[in-house]
Amino acid sequence: MELGYNAIMFKRTYEPLDAYLQANKVLVIYGPRRVGKTTLLQSFLGKTDYKFKLDSGDNIRTQQILSSQDFNRILPYVEGYELLAIDEAQNIPNIGMGLKIIADQVPGIRIIVTGSSSFELAGQVGEPLTGRKHTLSLYPMAQSELLSSFNRFELQEKLADFLVFGTYPEVLTAVDQKMRIEVLTEIANSYLLKDILAFDRVKSSRTLLDLLKLLAFQVGNEVSFNELAKQLSTDVKTVQRYLDLLEKAFVVIRLGGFSRNLRKEITNKSKYYFVDNGIRNAIIAQFNGLDLRNDIGALWENFMFIERLKCRTYQFQHANMYFWRTYDKQEIDLVEEYGGTLHGYEFKWSPKKTPASPRAWKESYPQAGFTIIHSDNYHKFIIG
Repeated sequence: MELGYNAIMFKRTYEPLDAYLQANKVLVIYGPRRVGKTTLLQSFLGKTDYKFKLDSGDNIRTQQILSSQDFNRILPYVEGYELLAIDEAQNIPNIGMGLKIIADQVPGIRIIVTGSSSFELAGQVGEPLTGRKHTLSLYPMAQSELLSSFNRFELQEKLADFLVFGTYPEVLTAVDQKMRIEVLTEIANSYLLKDILAFDRVKSSRTLLDLLKLLAFQVGNEVSFNELAKQLSTDVKTVQRYLDLLEKAFVVIRLGGFSRNLRKEITNKSKYYFVDNGIRNAIIAQFNGLDLRNDIGALWENFMFIERLKCRTYQFQHANMYFWRTYDKQEIDLVEEYGGTLHGYEFKWSPKKTPASPRAWKESYPQAGFTIIHSDNYHKFIIG
């Protein structure tokens, strides 16, 4: 299986970043590690006419200055510059207050910061920068982004590769399957949990990794906190805390149950999807082709969910997203609520398996839509 992208330079949705910059405002770019935040930033800086200063949150001197809240140290730091760019900003304590001082005190300054860990960066920039920031979320490559280099037919030809190896930029540009596996294994083992394990509330990296493996085998199924706690020999609060950290570190994404308070609907459980199929498969060390797998349904559902999320995020189309299930096991994989209407989507890999809308769904929500998304009709759903 060859992706054949190694000679391609991919264009990201947010290029050029000029469209999102405002004077005396902070542009915050969130996303998992290794999805291309630094590349996006450097590409922009290589073309901009602004006089800019590029720094890193890993720089101890920078940490000292921007966390000091001392005007006499912070303002000389940016004197004479029109644009300040800080990569890995989550490593700077109290970064939000430092950025607020700069945004408020330096006329016309523009600021860009990137961060790989939302539970660090969001907590530090949220309140101090209220009304002073604009946030962009960057994910592994979306199908809509790959469409700038390939047509829909070519993307569909490579669909099996996306389901197994995902769409991290380094994976797409790897020269062969062996290198793709090495890249994914490195990301999963060295980068995926880096931010979380630096967080002092995490006591056991082994428990965290075991939890991820359990989630990998339960993609598409509701998760029971009690059952996870039992399997991990820990308590429910620890499981819930670790799941929250995994979500805030862009490793998994939680999907809650939808209900209009009908007694037969399940709402007290959640589903968890991985931000990338390749990462999910790296965690369980399973890179076999689709013809040798028994989890194609889970791979398809995870891929459809995350690509739909990318599509909506990049088009700035907000929707409340849920799954729907009743106690008698009628279910819909994804429910979107927007514009005062409900839309249900069921993910089926094979176009031959297209079940009708669940009876309880039609009876309870007669005005709601229902669509089967399969391997022959998925492009409109995730690209538009």
